[in-house]
Amino acid sequence: MPYAPTNGIQLYYETHGEPGGRPMLLVMGLGAQMTLWEPDFCEMLAREGFYVIRFDNRDVGLSTKIEGGPQPDLAKALAGDHSTASYTLWDMADDAVGLLDHLGIERAHIAGASMGGMIVQCIAIRHPERVRSMTSIMSTTGNPNVGQPQPEAMAALLAPPPERREEAIEQGLRTWTTIGSPAYPADPAELRARIAADYDRCFYPEGTARQLVAILATGDRTEGLARVRVPTLVIHGEADPLVTLTGGQATAEAIPGARLLTFPGMGHDLPRALWPEFVRAIAELAREADGG
Repeated sequence: MPYAPTNGIQLYYETHGEPGGRPMLLVMGLGAQMTLWEPDFCEMLAREGFYVIRFDNRDVGLSTKIEGGPQPDLAKALAGDHSTASYTLWDMADDAVGLLDHLGIERAHIAGASMGGMIVQCIAIRHPERVRSMTSIMSTTGNPNVGQPQPEAMAALLAPPPERREEAIEQGLRTWTTIGSPAYPADPAELRARIAADYDRCFYPEGTARQLVAILATGDRTEGLARVRVPTLVIHGEADPLVTLTGGQATAEAIPGARLLTFPGMGHDLPRALWPEFVRAIAELAREADGG
């Protein structure tokens, strides 16, 4: 089993493509396992010459669960009291850099979705020497005045965790229907199968709560992003109800020279129909960053 010791924990990871290719580290979002970077998407990147690394963040999937710390109190965190945070996104950024160390990769292209976008932003701020290019997808800067969720999306995010497998699958279907892309609806049978498979792989709502408190405890990255000089692409859905478009716009405005690429009808997911556009833009950024 491929585990990497990093930052005092163990990260589960998998790779696609040839080790001699351009390293591409993919970082997933809140409560999301690496499986949301679907193998077909990773293979599309590999065909563009990338050596793709996907992994489970701490507190999700097959990676280390951070137990024994304070019980995460979301109400306190939303009110500005972050005393129940077990870690921040800066720690999660250090986890990812430790994975690169384990793989012997000095500098990588990095891409993150949602919370993963926040984590790659932290990597670019704290470890700029490790980054060739950055792609921040459906994410935001941490500024509380931008990217805020619509009420129905916030309700889905904060719904109490289910107690049984079938309840978890039904809740997952409701959540993805709420936050997904209205112009690119997922096939219900495929969506149900994916949710069920992820549940069977790992169901750990306590970790999601700790990650959410970590997001709130990390705060606004706008000032740090202004110092980022790595080539940057910001991708965002114009119909995203969970991290609304102003989050992506603010990210692109904060980073000097960043390019903003938005898609009408895209919500808070990675619709298969748009994968060729995502891959094309990411590969173009990487070629520019690497000088060809």
